[in-house]
Amino acid sequence: MSTTNDLIRARRFLPLFITQLLGAFNDNLFKNAMVLFVVYSVYNSEADEARFSALASAIFIIPFFALSALAGQMADMRDKARIIRAVKLCEILIMLVGGAGLAMAWQGIALHSVAIPLMLLALFAMGVHSTFFGPIKYAILPQHLREGEVLGGTGLVEAGTYIAVLAGTIVAGWISVEAAAIAVFAVACVGYLAGRQVPPAPPLCNPEPLDFHVLRASIRLVRTTLHDRRVFLAICAISFFWAIGTVLFIQFPPLAKNILSASKEVASLFLVMFSVGVAIGSIAINALLRGTVSARFSPISVIGMGLFLFAFEIVCGAWRPQGTPGELMDVATFVSQPLAMPLLLTLLGIAVCGGMFVVPLYAFLTTFVDKSQTARTVAANNIVNSGAMVFGAVFAMVLSSLGVAIVEQLLVVAVCCIASAWLGYMLFRAEKAAAAV
Repeated sequence: MSTTNDLIRARRFLPLFITQLLGAFNDNLFKNAMVLFVVYSVYNSEADEARFSALASAIFIIPFFALSALAGQMADMRDKARIIRAVKLCEILIMLVGGAGLAMAWQGIALHSVAIPLMLLALFAMGVHSTFFGPIKYAILPQHLREGEVLGGTGLVEAGTYIAVLAGTIVAGWISVEAAAIAVFAVACVGYLAGRQVPPAPPLCNPEPLDFHVLRASIRLVRTTLHDRRVFLAICAISFFWAIGTVLFIQFPPLAKNILSASKEVASLFLVMFSVGVAIGSIAINALLRGTVSARFSPISVIGMGLFLFAFEIVCGAWRPQGTPGELMDVATFVSQPLAMPLLLTLLGIAVCGGMFVVPLYAFLTTFVDKSQTARTVAANNIVNSGAMVFGAVFAMVLSSLGVAIVEQLLVVAVCCIASAWLGYMLFRAEKAAAAV
Protein backbone atom coordinates (compact mmCIF):
# COMPACT_ATOMS: atom_id res chain seq x y z
CA MET A 1 0.00 0.00 0.00
CA SER A 2 2.87 2.38 0.78
CA THR A 3 4.30 1.72 -2.71
CA THR A 4 0.92 2.57 -4.23
CA ASN A 5 0.68 5.80 -2.23
CA ASP A 6 4.22 6.75 -3.21
CA LEU A 7 3.48 6.17 -6.88
CA ILE A 8 0.26 8.16 -6.83
CA ARG A 9 2.08 11.17 -5.39
CA ALA A 10 5.16 10.94 -7.65
CA ARG A 11 5.51 13.14 -10.73
CA ARG A 12 7.19 10.22 -12.50
CA PHE A 13 3.80 8.43 -12.39
CA LEU A 14 0.89 10.76 -11.55
CA PRO A 15 0.72 12.92 -14.75
CA LEU A 16 0.84 9.82 -16.96
CA PHE A 17 -1.81 8.17 -14.77
CA ILE A 18 -4.13 11.19 -15.05
CA THR A 19 -3.53 11.53 -18.80
CA GLN A 20 -4.40 7.86 -19.33
CA LEU A 21 -7.51 8.15 -17.14
CA LEU A 22 -8.82 11.15 -19.04
CA GLY A 23 -8.11 9.53 -22.42
CA ALA A 24 -9.93 6.33 -21.45
CA PHE A 25 -12.81 8.36 -20.00
CA ASN A 26 -13.16 10.37 -23.21
CA ASP A 27 -12.96 7.32 -25.47
CA ASN A 28 -15.81 5.67 -23.61
CA LEU A 29 -17.89 8.79 -23.11
CA PHE A 30 -17.85 9.50 -26.83
CA LYS A 31 -18.23 5.91 -28.06
CA ASN A 32 -21.01 4.98 -25.65
CA ALA A 33 -22.90 8.25 -26.13
CA MET A 34 -22.87 7.57 -29.86
CA VAL A 35 -23.76 3.84 -29.68
CA LEU A 36 -26.50 4.28 -27.07
CA PHE A 37 -28.06 7.11 -29.06
CA VAL A 38 -28.11 5.09 -32.28
CA VAL A 39 -29.30 1.85 -30.61
CA TYR A 40 -32.08 3.50 -28.62
CA SER A 41 -33.09 6.37 -30.93
CA VAL A 42 -32.37 5.28 -34.52
CA TYR A 43 -32.82 1.50 -34.94
CA ASN A 44 -35.65 -0.78 -33.83
CA SER A 45 -34.18 -4.18 -34.69
CA GLU A 46 -31.98 -6.38 -32.46
CA ALA A 47 -29.91 -7.48 -35.48
CA ASP A 48 -29.43 -3.90 -36.79
CA GLU A 49 -28.49 -2.66 -33.34
CA ALA A 50 -25.97 -5.47 -32.80
CA ARG A 51 -24.45 -4.86 -36.24
CA PHE A 52 -24.02 -1.13 -35.60
CA SER A 53 -22.47 -1.80 -32.19
CA ALA A 54 -20.07 -4.28 -33.81
CA LEU A 55 -19.29 -1.83 -36.64
CA ALA A 56 -18.43 0.91 -34.15
CA SER A 57 -16.14 -1.47 -32.25
CA ALA A 58 -14.40 -2.58 -35.46
CA ILE A 59 -13.87 1.02 -36.64
CA PHE A 60 -12.24 1.93 -33.33
CA ILE A 61 -10.01 -1.16 -33.34
CA ILE A 62 -8.77 -1.16 -36.97
CA PRO A 63 -6.10 1.57 -36.39
CA PHE A 64 -4.50 -0.61 -33.71
CA PHE A 65 -4.06 -3.36 -36.29
CA ALA A 66 -2.76 -1.06 -39.03
CA LEU A 67 -0.61 1.47 -37.16
CA SER A 68 0.68 -0.20 -33.98
CA ALA A 69 4.04 -1.09 -35.57
CA LEU A 70 4.68 2.56 -36.46
CA ALA A 71 3.47 3.65 -33.02
CA GLY A 72 5.85 1.22 -31.32
CA GLN A 73 8.79 2.40 -33.41
CA MET A 74 8.08 6.02 -32.58
CA ALA A 75 7.70 5.31 -28.86
CA ASP A 76 11.08 3.51 -28.70
CA MET A 77 12.91 5.90 -31.02
CA ARG A 78 11.57 9.25 -29.80
CA ASP A 79 10.96 10.97 -26.47
CA LYS A 80 7.75 9.43 -25.16
CA ALA A 81 6.71 12.59 -23.30
CA ARG A 82 6.87 14.64 -26.52
CA ILE A 83 4.72 12.07 -28.33
CA ILE A 84 2.16 12.24 -25.51
CA ARG A 85 1.85 16.01 -25.93
CA ALA A 86 1.40 15.74 -29.71
CA VAL A 87 -1.19 12.96 -29.38
CA LYS A 88 -3.22 14.80 -26.74
CA LEU A 89 -3.25 17.95 -28.88
CA CYS A 90 -4.70 15.89 -31.75
CA GLU A 91 -7.40 14.62 -29.37
CA ILE A 92 -8.73 18.18 -29.00
CA LEU A 93 -9.17 18.47 -32.79
CA ILE A 94 -10.74 15.00 -33.02
CA MET A 95 -13.30 15.83 -30.37
CA LEU A 96 -14.27 18.99 -32.20
CA VAL A 97 -15.35 16.76 -35.09
CA GLY A 98 -16.96 14.15 -32.84
CA GLY A 99 -18.75 16.80 -30.81
CA ALA A 100 -20.13 18.33 -33.99
CA GLY A 101 -21.50 14.92 -34.99
CA LEU A 102 -23.15 14.41 -31.61
CA ALA A 103 -24.68 17.91 -31.73
CA MET A 104 -26.08 17.31 -35.23
CA ALA A 105 -27.51 13.96 -34.14
CA TRP A 106 -29.22 15.66 -31.18
CA GLN A 107 -30.81 18.19 -33.53
CA GLY A 108 -31.71 15.50 -36.08
CA ILE A 109 -29.74 17.32 -38.79
CA ALA A 110 -28.65 15.04 -41.69
CA LEU A 111 -28.58 12.11 -39.26
CA HIS A 112 -27.64 9.30 -41.66
CA SER A 113 -25.78 11.33 -44.30
CA VAL A 114 -23.59 13.57 -42.10
CA ALA A 115 -24.04 13.20 -38.33
CA ILE A 116 -23.42 9.43 -38.00
CA PRO A 117 -20.52 9.46 -40.53
CA LEU A 118 -18.92 12.35 -38.60
CA MET A 119 -19.21 10.42 -35.35
CA LEU A 120 -17.74 7.28 -36.93
CA LEU A 121 -14.90 9.34 -38.43
CA ALA A 122 -14.09 10.78 -35.01
CA LEU A 123 -14.28 7.29 -33.50
CA PHE A 124 -11.75 6.05 -36.07
CA ALA A 125 -9.49 9.02 -35.30
CA MET A 126 -9.74 8.26 -31.58
CA GLY A 127 -8.62 4.74 -32.43
CA VAL A 128 -5.56 6.25 -34.13
CA HIS A 129 -4.99 8.45 -31.06
CA SER A 130 -5.15 5.45 -28.73
CA THR A 131 -2.92 3.41 -31.03
CA PHE A 132 -0.06 5.89 -30.62
CA PHE A 133 -0.66 6.43 -26.91
CA GLY A 134 -1.03 2.72 -26.05
CA PRO A 135 2.63 1.60 -26.33
CA ILE A 136 3.79 4.63 -24.37
CA LYS A 137 1.61 4.12 -21.30
CA TYR A 138 3.20 0.72 -20.64
CA ALA A 139 6.70 1.31 -22.04
CA ILE A 140 7.25 4.42 -19.95
CA LEU A 141 6.58 2.58 -16.68
CA PRO A 142 9.80 0.52 -16.52
CA GLN A 143 11.69 3.64 -17.58
CA HIS A 144 10.30 5.84 -14.78
CA LEU A 145 9.60 3.23 -12.08
CA ARG A 146 11.89 1.03 -10.03
CA GLU A 147 11.93 -2.73 -10.65
CA GLY A 148 9.69 -3.58 -7.69
CA GLU A 149 7.16 -0.92 -8.71
CA VAL A 150 6.42 -2.07 -12.26
CA LEU A 151 3.71 -4.63 -11.44
CA GLY A 152 2.08 -2.22 -8.99
CA GLY A 153 2.25 0.61 -11.53
CA THR A 154 0.79 -1.64 -14.24
CA GLY A 155 -2.01 -2.69 -11.90
CA LEU A 156 -2.77 0.94 -11.03
CA VAL A 157 -2.85 1.91 -14.71
CA GLU A 158 -5.17 -1.01 -15.50
CA ALA A 159 -7.41 -0.37 -12.49
CA GLY A 160 -7.47 3.36 -13.19
CA THR A 161 -8.26 2.72 -16.84
CA TYR A 162 -11.29 0.64 -15.97
CA ILE A 163 -12.44 3.19 -13.41
CA ALA A 164 -12.21 5.77 -16.19
CA VAL A 165 -14.11 3.41 -18.50
CA LEU A 166 -16.67 3.09 -15.74
CA ALA A 167 -17.01 6.85 -15.33
CA GLY A 168 -17.24 7.48 -19.08
CA THR A 169 -19.85 4.76 -19.42
CA ILE A 170 -21.95 6.11 -16.55
CA VAL A 171 -21.85 9.65 -17.90
CA ALA A 172 -22.66 8.50 -21.45
CA GLY A 173 -25.74 6.66 -20.22
CA TRP A 174 -27.08 9.50 -18.10
CA ILE A 175 -26.33 12.81 -19.79
CA SER A 176 -27.92 14.17 -22.95
CA VAL A 177 -26.23 13.95 -26.34
CA GLU A 178 -25.67 17.71 -26.49
CA ALA A 179 -23.98 17.68 -23.07
CA ALA A 180 -21.73 14.83 -24.26
CA ALA A 181 -20.72 16.94 -27.28
CA ILE A 182 -19.42 19.66 -24.94
CA ALA A 183 -17.89 17.27 -22.40
CA VAL A 184 -15.68 15.35 -24.84
CA PHE A 185 -14.03 18.57 -26.02
CA ALA A 186 -13.51 19.87 -22.47
CA VAL A 187 -11.96 16.58 -21.27
CA ALA A 188 -9.60 16.54 -24.26
CA CYS A 189 -8.33 19.99 -23.27
CA VAL A 190 -7.70 18.92 -19.66
CA GLY A 191 -5.96 15.75 -20.89
CA TYR A 192 -3.58 17.85 -22.97
CA LEU A 193 -2.66 19.95 -19.93
CA ALA A 194 -2.02 16.80 -17.86
CA GLY A 195 0.11 15.30 -20.62
CA ARG A 196 2.38 18.33 -20.61
CA GLN A 197 3.43 17.44 -17.04
CA VAL A 198 4.81 13.99 -17.91
CA PRO A 199 8.61 14.00 -17.28
CA PRO A 200 10.93 13.48 -20.26
CA ALA A 201 11.39 9.86 -21.35
CA PRO A 202 14.15 9.89 -24.00
CA PRO A 203 14.81 6.80 -26.16
CA LEU A 204 17.00 4.10 -24.59
CA CYS A 205 18.55 3.08 -27.92
CA ASN A 206 20.08 4.82 -30.90
CA PRO A 207 17.30 6.27 -33.09
CA GLU A 208 16.69 4.38 -36.33
CA PRO A 209 14.73 5.43 -39.43
CA LEU A 210 11.00 4.79 -39.09
CA ASP A 211 9.45 2.22 -41.41
CA PHE A 212 6.25 3.78 -42.80
CA HIS A 213 5.33 0.63 -44.76
CA VAL A 214 2.77 -0.37 -42.15
CA LEU A 215 2.13 -3.94 -43.38
CA ARG A 216 5.81 -4.85 -43.68
CA ALA A 217 6.61 -3.15 -40.38
CA SER A 218 3.76 -4.96 -38.62
CA ILE A 219 4.81 -8.41 -39.84
CA ARG A 220 8.45 -7.76 -38.97
CA LEU A 221 7.58 -6.40 -35.54
CA VAL A 222 5.37 -9.35 -34.60
CA ARG A 223 7.97 -11.87 -35.82
CA THR A 224 10.75 -10.14 -33.90
CA THR A 225 8.74 -9.87 -30.69
CA LEU A 226 7.40 -13.40 -30.49
CA HIS A 227 10.79 -15.15 -30.23
CA ASP A 228 10.45 -15.22 -26.41
CA ARG A 229 7.98 -18.02 -25.61
CA ARG A 230 6.66 -16.27 -22.51
CA VAL A 231 5.94 -13.06 -24.42
CA PHE A 232 4.38 -15.05 -27.29
CA LEU A 233 2.02 -16.92 -24.97
CA ALA A 234 1.18 -13.77 -22.99
CA ILE A 235 0.21 -11.95 -26.19
CA CYS A 236 -1.91 -14.88 -27.40
CA ALA A 237 -3.71 -15.12 -24.05
CA ILE A 238 -4.35 -11.36 -23.90
CA SER A 239 -5.72 -11.49 -27.46
CA PHE A 240 -8.21 -14.22 -26.58
CA PHE A 241 -9.32 -12.17 -23.58
CA TRP A 242 -9.95 -9.05 -25.66
CA ALA A 243 -11.76 -10.99 -28.39
CA ILE A 244 -14.10 -12.29 -25.67
CA GLY A 245 -14.43 -8.83 -24.12
CA THR A 246 -15.22 -7.25 -27.50
CA VAL A 247 -18.12 -9.63 -28.11
CA LEU A 248 -19.48 -8.95 -24.63
CA PHE A 249 -19.31 -5.17 -25.00
CA ILE A 250 -21.02 -5.39 -28.40
CA GLN A 251 -23.85 -7.43 -26.90
CA PHE A 252 -24.62 -5.33 -23.82
CA PRO A 253 -26.73 -2.50 -25.36
CA PRO A 254 -28.97 -4.69 -27.60
CA LEU A 255 -29.19 -7.34 -24.86
CA ALA A 256 -30.39 -4.76 -22.35
CA LYS A 257 -32.96 -3.32 -24.76
CA ASN A 258 -34.33 -6.44 -26.41
CA ILE A 259 -33.86 -9.30 -23.92
CA LEU A 260 -34.18 -7.48 -20.61
CA SER A 261 -36.55 -4.68 -21.74
CA ALA A 262 -34.25 -2.15 -20.06
CA SER A 263 -33.36 1.46 -20.82
CA LYS A 264 -30.00 2.82 -21.97
CA GLU A 265 -29.18 3.68 -18.34
CA VAL A 266 -29.37 -0.04 -17.55
CA ALA A 267 -27.12 -0.83 -20.55
CA SER A 268 -24.72 1.71 -19.11
CA LEU A 269 -25.00 -0.02 -15.73
CA PHE A 270 -23.89 -3.32 -17.32
CA LEU A 271 -20.79 -1.69 -18.74
CA VAL A 272 -20.19 -0.05 -15.35
CA MET A 273 -20.36 -3.40 -13.53
CA PHE A 274 -17.91 -4.89 -16.02
CA SER A 275 -15.46 -2.02 -15.55
CA VAL A 276 -15.70 -2.14 -11.75
CA GLY A 277 -15.09 -5.88 -11.83
CA VAL A 278 -11.95 -5.61 -13.96
CA ALA A 279 -10.62 -2.87 -11.67
CA ILE A 280 -11.26 -5.09 -8.62
CA GLY A 281 -9.56 -8.01 -10.33
CA SER A 282 -6.57 -5.85 -11.27
CA ILE A 283 -6.01 -4.81 -7.67
CA ALA A 284 -6.74 -8.27 -6.23
CA ILE A 285 -4.21 -10.08 -8.42
CA ASN A 286 -1.50 -7.58 -7.50
CA ALA A 287 -2.19 -8.31 -3.81
CA LEU A 288 -2.16 -12.09 -4.38
CA LEU A 289 1.10 -12.02 -6.35
CA ARG A 290 2.70 -9.47 -3.97
CA GLY A 291 4.49 -7.63 -6.74
CA THR A 292 5.81 -10.77 -8.46
CA VAL A 293 5.14 -11.10 -12.18
CA SER A 294 3.61 -14.56 -12.59
CA ALA A 295 0.86 -16.32 -14.56
CA ARG A 296 0.13 -18.94 -11.91
CA PHE A 297 -3.40 -17.63 -11.26
CA SER A 298 -4.23 -17.04 -14.94
CA PRO A 299 -5.72 -20.47 -15.86
CA ILE A 300 -8.07 -20.65 -12.87
CA SER A 301 -9.06 -16.99 -13.37
CA VAL A 302 -10.22 -17.46 -16.95
CA ILE A 303 -11.97 -20.73 -16.08
CA GLY A 304 -13.88 -18.77 -13.45
CA MET A 305 -14.73 -16.21 -16.12
CA GLY A 306 -16.20 -18.93 -18.33
CA LEU A 307 -18.27 -20.38 -15.47
CA PHE A 308 -19.68 -16.95 -14.62
CA LEU A 309 -20.53 -16.50 -18.32
CA PHE A 310 -22.56 -19.71 -18.26
CA ALA A 311 -24.35 -18.47 -15.14
CA PHE A 312 -25.01 -15.08 -16.80
CA GLU A 313 -26.53 -16.84 -19.83
CA ILE A 314 -28.79 -18.96 -17.59
CA VAL A 315 -30.07 -15.88 -15.76
CA CYS A 316 -30.70 -14.03 -19.04
CA GLY A 317 -32.58 -17.05 -20.38
CA ALA A 318 -34.78 -17.15 -17.28
CA TRP A 319 -35.44 -13.38 -17.28
CA ARG A 320 -39.12 -12.46 -17.22
CA PRO A 321 -39.55 -8.70 -16.67
CA GLN A 322 -42.36 -7.66 -14.37
CA GLY A 323 -43.77 -4.40 -15.62
CA THR A 324 -45.76 -2.80 -18.40
CA PRO A 325 -45.22 -4.78 -21.65
CA GLY A 326 -43.41 -2.79 -24.34
CA GLU A 327 -41.94 -0.24 -21.92
CA LEU A 328 -38.23 -0.06 -21.15
CA MET A 329 -37.39 -0.26 -17.45
CA ASP A 330 -35.36 2.45 -15.78
CA VAL A 331 -32.60 1.51 -13.31
CA ALA A 332 -34.88 1.57 -10.25
CA THR A 333 -37.43 -0.72 -11.90
CA PHE A 334 -34.70 -3.00 -13.23
CA VAL A 335 -32.95 -3.54 -9.87
CA SER A 336 -36.31 -4.38 -8.27
CA GLN A 337 -36.69 -7.40 -10.56
CA PRO A 338 -36.23 -10.81 -8.83
CA LEU A 339 -33.27 -11.82 -11.01
CA ALA A 340 -31.57 -8.43 -11.18
CA MET A 341 -29.05 -9.07 -8.40
CA PRO A 342 -28.01 -12.53 -9.68
CA LEU A 343 -27.61 -10.99 -13.13
CA LEU A 344 -25.39 -8.14 -11.90
CA LEU A 345 -23.37 -10.41 -9.59
CA THR A 346 -22.61 -12.91 -12.35
CA LEU A 347 -21.57 -10.04 -14.59
CA LEU A 348 -19.32 -8.73 -11.82
CA GLY A 349 -17.81 -12.21 -11.43
CA ILE A 350 -17.01 -12.34 -15.15
CA ALA A 351 -15.17 -9.04 -14.93
CA VAL A 352 -13.26 -9.74 -11.68
CA CYS A 353 -11.92 -13.00 -13.10
CA GLY A 354 -11.05 -11.20 -16.35
CA GLY A 355 -9.05 -8.54 -14.50
CA MET A 356 -7.18 -11.19 -12.50
CA PHE A 357 -6.36 -12.98 -15.75
CA VAL A 358 -5.11 -10.12 -17.91
CA VAL A 359 -3.08 -7.79 -15.63
CA PRO A 360 -0.12 -10.13 -14.97
CA LEU A 361 0.05 -10.84 -18.69
CA TYR A 362 0.61 -7.15 -19.47
CA ALA A 363 3.38 -7.10 -16.85
CA PHE A 364 5.12 -9.91 -18.78
CA LEU A 365 5.34 -7.62 -21.80
CA THR A 366 7.23 -4.91 -19.87
CA THR A 367 9.50 -6.99 -17.63
CA PHE A 368 10.82 -9.83 -19.83
CA VAL A 369 12.16 -7.72 -22.69
CA ASP A 370 14.90 -5.12 -22.85
CA LYS A 371 13.66 -1.67 -21.85
CA SER A 372 14.69 -0.30 -25.25
CA GLN A 373 12.24 -2.77 -26.87
CA THR A 374 9.30 -2.34 -24.50
CA ALA A 375 7.18 -0.01 -26.62
CA ARG A 376 7.59 -2.20 -29.70
CA THR A 377 6.66 -5.26 -27.65
CA VAL A 378 3.47 -3.53 -26.48
CA ALA A 379 2.83 -2.42 -30.07
CA ALA A 380 3.19 -6.01 -31.31
CA ASN A 381 0.75 -7.03 -28.60
CA ASN A 382 -1.66 -4.33 -29.80
CA ILE A 383 -1.44 -5.62 -33.39
CA VAL A 384 -2.32 -9.19 -32.39
CA ASN A 385 -4.94 -8.00 -29.85
CA SER A 386 -6.63 -5.72 -32.37
CA GLY A 387 -6.71 -8.50 -34.96
CA ALA A 388 -8.43 -10.70 -32.37
CA MET A 389 -10.88 -7.92 -31.45
CA VAL A 390 -11.73 -7.21 -35.10
CA PHE A 391 -12.33 -10.95 -35.48
CA GLY A 392 -14.57 -10.86 -32.40
CA ALA A 393 -16.53 -7.91 -33.78
CA VAL A 394 -16.94 -9.53 -37.22
CA PHE A 395 -17.85 -12.85 -35.56
CA ALA A 396 -20.58 -11.10 -33.56
CA MET A 397 -21.87 -9.42 -36.74
CA VAL A 398 -21.97 -12.77 -38.57
CA LEU A 399 -23.78 -14.51 -35.71
CA SER A 400 -26.35 -11.69 -35.60
CA SER A 401 -26.81 -11.84 -39.39
CA LEU A 402 -27.38 -15.59 -39.14
CA GLY A 403 -30.12 -14.99 -36.61
CA VAL A 404 -28.26 -16.39 -33.59
CA ALA A 405 -29.85 -14.84 -30.50
CA ILE A 406 -27.65 -12.66 -28.31
CA VAL A 407 -28.21 -14.92 -25.29
CA GLU A 408 -26.98 -17.92 -27.28
CA GLN A 409 -23.88 -15.99 -28.36
CA LEU A 410 -22.90 -15.83 -24.70
CA LEU A 411 -22.43 -19.62 -24.69
CA VAL A 412 -19.99 -19.37 -27.60
CA VAL A 413 -17.98 -16.79 -25.67
CA ALA A 414 -17.94 -19.00 -22.56
CA VAL A 415 -16.53 -21.96 -24.51
CA CYS A 416 -13.73 -19.73 -25.85
CA CYS A 417 -12.49 -19.28 -22.28
CA ILE A 418 -11.15 -22.86 -22.45
CA ALA A 419 -8.60 -21.76 -25.06
CA SER A 420 -7.54 -18.83 -22.88
CA ALA A 421 -7.12 -21.13 -19.88
CA TRP A 422 -4.90 -23.46 -21.91
CA LEU A 423 -2.74 -20.54 -23.04
CA GLY A 424 -2.48 -19.31 -19.46
CA TYR A 425 -1.38 -22.78 -18.34
CA MET A 426 1.24 -22.98 -21.11
CA LEU A 427 2.53 -19.55 -20.10
CA PHE A 428 2.88 -20.67 -16.48
CA ARG A 429 4.83 -23.74 -17.63
CA ALA A 430 7.12 -21.55 -19.74
CA GLU A 431 7.58 -19.25 -16.76
CA LYS A 432 8.63 -22.16 -14.51
CA ALA A 433 10.96 -23.53 -17.20
CA ALA A 434 12.69 -20.14 -17.55
CA ALA A 435 13.05 -19.84 -13.79
CA ALA A 436 14.70 -23.29 -13.60
CA VAL A 437 17.45 -22.34 -16.06
